[in-house]
Amino acid sequence: MTVTAHFIDESWTLQSRIIRFIYVPCPHTAETLSEALMSCLLDWNIDRKLSTLTVDNCTTNDAMIHMICDKLPCSSLMLGGNLFHMRCCAHILNLIVRAGLSAIETGIEAIRDSVAFWTATPKRVEKFEEAARH
Repeated sequence: MTVTAHFIDESWTLQSRIIRFIYVPCPHTAETLSEALMSCLLDWNIDRKLSTLTVDNCTTNDAMIHMICDKLPCSSLMLGGNLFHMRCCAHILNLIVRAGLSAIETGIEAIRDSVAFWTATPKRVEKFEEAARH
């Protein structure tokens, strides 16, 4: 697990720092993940300075977030923790793109097969280019 801190410095510049790489032994349960992350937060003394935690959409992460929320004082979380759990936008976008690509997979395969056919020999390339010109 990689823990990255994003913060605004005294010059109001957004900073990002990797603060820890954590080896998390299997199984990657919510309990194991929450203990590892909570230990990091306490070691860095940032347990009372958090506004959000961003993780992917794994259900284990949902449970981990709930466990961490239970360990943190609610008064230390912005808006009582209502915005504490942020889902990773890159992961969500990846899921959307994969779903979209699977919807057009048959068409993509047909195009690939066509390209493979027309580029298989120099004679076919020549015929294709001739047809494209007319």
